[in-house]
Amino acid sequence: MTETMFEPAHIATLLAMQRGEITEYYIYKKIALAQKDPHNREVLTRIAQDELGHYGIWKRYTQQDVAPNTFRIWYYYLIARVFGITFAIKLMEGLEKRAQSYDKAFIDKIPEIQTILTNEETHERELIGLIDEERLKYVGSVVLGLNDALVEFTGTLAGLTFAIQNTQIIAVAGLIMGVAASLSMGASEYLSQRSDGGPTDPVKASVYTGFAYIVTVALLILPFLILSNPYYALMLTLLGAVMVIFLFTFYISVAKDLPFWRRFAEMLVISLGIAAISFVIGILIRTVLNINV
Repeated sequence: MTETMFEPAHIATLLAMQRGEITEYYIYKKIALAQKDPHNREVLTRIAQDELGHYGIWKRYTQQDVAPNTFRIWYYYLIARVFGITFAIKLMEGLEKRAQSYDKAFIDKIPEIQTILTNEETHERELIGLIDEERLKYVGSVVLGLNDALVEFTGTLAGLTFAIQNTQIIAVAGLIMGVAASLSMGASEYLSQRSDGGPTDPVKASVYTGFAYIVTVALLILPFLILSNPYYALMLTLLGAVMVIFLFTFYISVAKDLPFWRRFAEMLVISLGIAAISFVIGILIRTVLNINV
């Protein structure tokens, strides 16, 4: 096989694909070397070898070696370290592989393309499914803590804002309620997991739930600690809630192969709907009880 089989534009595309494969080989290899779990390390190494094999196929047609993209290697490696290997891999495969389009000229002249597609769509997906990652085992506990905090505290802070209208008092009341609620949620999750007798550790599940709850509460209360105008603080809190919902829904949709927009819209409507109802309740309480703080 020689380069004369393809037009210059096709050669450039082949080289880009080739570079993508060698880059992903180094990404998988680097992530694999950082794994303490021998099972995960073996799975990632097998995927890396698949990518190296694809690189070899493209090389036979380009007759060239290409260097990997060092930035991408470190970018996905850091994402894997912070957010987990499953999220990093699926993000990479989703954004990079779906963007590839095989021109008819390639399909006609490179019979191995179908093998590469089959390998990427089935074999690698099966291997990724074998990865055993703790944070995904307890994602349900995290969702429980985060969702409860968002729904309860966007409403609570909206109600307190229009009932009290003092950021310091709202922040103190919110923190007290948040700490108590996080402990309560953690305890409830512990009892729930223990009674279910599932594969997850009840203590770890309760920690994940309580931690997710208190972190979310802290983010929602932060504007009331730094601003004196309660209405501006509430606006930032609601904006923060939208951002948290967006980011976490995106994480779950990528890591668990779930639809993004429907889940995001559902959680957004629930959280902001509760906040709007609490807004009205706060006004009614302030008016009926004639509270002035």
